Amino acid sequence: MVILIGGATHTGKTLLAQKLLEKYHYPYLSLDHLKMGMIRSGMTELTVSDDDRLTEFLWPAVREIIRTVIENGQNLIIEGCYIPEGWEDDFEKRYAVEIRYICLAMTEDYIKRCWNEITFHADEIEKRIDTSGYTPESLIEENRRNIGICRRRGYSCIQIDGESYPDTLSLAEEALRI
Repeated sequence: MVILIGGATHTGKTLLAQKLLEKYHYPYLSLDHLKMGMIRSGMTELTVSDDDRLTEFLWPAVREIIRTVIENGQNLIIEGCYIPEGWEDDFEKRYAVEIRYICLAMTEDYIKRCWNEITFHADEIEKRIDTSGYTPESLIEENRRNIGICRRRGYSCIQIDGESYPDTLSLAEEALRI
């Protein structure tokens, strides 16, 4: 099985992937790591600011990694914001039945209420070098876009909206049926 975890920055994708790894012992691939490997190695002239173009650049390789994992009967968690809308259109049924997707998305109200907590936990798993480009407004817009995609495409979405960050592991297990 391949588990895809999508969503905006700072929503807890890496933390969820880490929890799934610890519980199920499935390895995970961070698309941020893949991105930085491509950028730092000089394999692309794209920069960390080129999000849409990075999705187009990374997805063909990620898609083939997914196919290979399924063909080999292995399990893998892939997390990152570089999973394109309509990703499922790239897979024939024999592959698609082995893929589960979940999106983590924060509501506007949650972002406004919990901005300090969101930024405090930004380094929970990864040590971010610079988060100065993220504002409540940019995070609201990115999450709003992802919620819209989930609604249009029928994707499973954990909307983070409570008083505190929820137990995404149990919510993901329920949504993914694992």
